[in-house]
Amino acid sequence: MGQLQWAFSLIPDSILIWIYYTMLTAGLFGLAAGWIMKWIPGISVYKGPLQAAGVVLTAGSLYLLGGYSTEMKWRNQVAEMQSKVDAAEVAASSATKSIETKVEVKTKVIREKGNDIIKYIDREVVKKEEIIKYIEQCPVPKEIIDLHNQAATLNKAAESKK
Repeated sequence: MGQLQWAFSLIPDSILIWIYYTMLTAGLFGLAAGWIMKWIPGISVYKGPLQAAGVVLTAGSLYLLGGYSTEMKWRNQVAEMQSKVDAAEVAASSATKSIETKVEVKTKVIREKGNDIIKYIDREVVKKEEIIKYIEQCPVPKEIIDLHNQAATLNKAAESKK
């Protein structure tokens, strides 16, 4: 059936459906003619082959019409699913853009907070000369640690206001 359907897929659908229904009509006429021929003397000998051809044409056309209707059903489902996929791609791209924007904003906020902490510590270091002495000696004094902790609590207070 697959190869037959593929071969028929090369023919345009409007012509193909016309062929199927012509075959069905010819098969039904063949069956009816074979039934009528049994009462006509002289040609009743051809009744059997005509009825056999009518049965073959009718059965073949019904088979092909069934395959065609199944093919059309699948094509419609594929088209429907493709439209859903296209809609999902559009939604995904807009969601990606909003997520990228949020990540950029959060990255900017984190960088600004880090710069604020550095500026705060630099201001406090300049204010206290003892801290400069500690820095020259290189151990980390308790005051710098306290100043750093105070800077961190300033950011927490700023975050709670948002």
